[in-house]
Amino acid sequence: MAIKRILAVLSVVLSVAVASRAQMAEEAADSLSAVYEPVPAAADAASDSVHAPLAVADSLAGRFAAYDVWEERTVVFNPDPTKAVWMSALFPGLGQVYNRRYWKLPIVVGAYLGLGYATSWNNGMLDDYSRAYRDIMDNDPTTNSYMDFFPPTVTEDSLDKTWLTSLLQSRKNFYRRNRDLCIISMVGVYLLAMVDAYVDASLSHFDVSPDLSMDVSPAVIIEGRGQRPAFGLQWAFNF
Repeated sequence: MAIKRILAVLSVVLSVAVASRAQMAEEAADSLSAVYEPVPAAADAASDSVHAPLAVADSLAGRFAAYDVWEERTVVFNPDPTKAVWMSALFPGLGQVYNRRYWKLPIVVGAYLGLGYATSWNNGMLDDYSRAYRDIMDNDPTTNSYMDFFPPTVTEDSLDKTWLTSLLQSRKNFYRRNRDLCIISMVGVYLLAMVDAYVDASLSHFDVSPDLSMDVSPAVIIEGRGQRPAFGLQWAFNF
């Protein structure tokens, strides 16, 4: 009887040990599956981390593609007034070219060419009449350049020397005056070209957009001579 009881106890102990061991094995298997099998949320995050650089690259490519599209833009040219003056002083008309006012260049150059030709022509006539006036005043019969102004059929004895002397003197003064006026005009054109280049370059910086406006409103004006205020209008320019 004692042996049967001992065997029954041993069988119970063995069954309990086997059951506990099987439960421990199942728990270990569950823990291993939890460690090695990816969680769906973690898998989605990993997928997003893989595709994120591709999305960034696509967005950057789209931006660069937008920059590659050529857009015609209007470049506003603002010339420097000081530089325009110096260029106009260096050569008349160069300041107008710098300001991109090309239509003014023929005017300046044409004025200089015309005045230069007039100065040269008047100076040549002045030399001729000055020499003729000197010849008629020296009473030397060998110097008679004043006869070049008359046809070959005219003789020196048939001329009135008093009238001819007065005529040569007036013509000499006339051509000297014209030559001096041409020289002064050339200086005036030179200075005018400089002033025009400076003013044109300065006006390029002013706003000429349609937003310019003037506001007019009634106002109360305090007079300094009396204590009573005066009523009037005030205006303001907006630009």
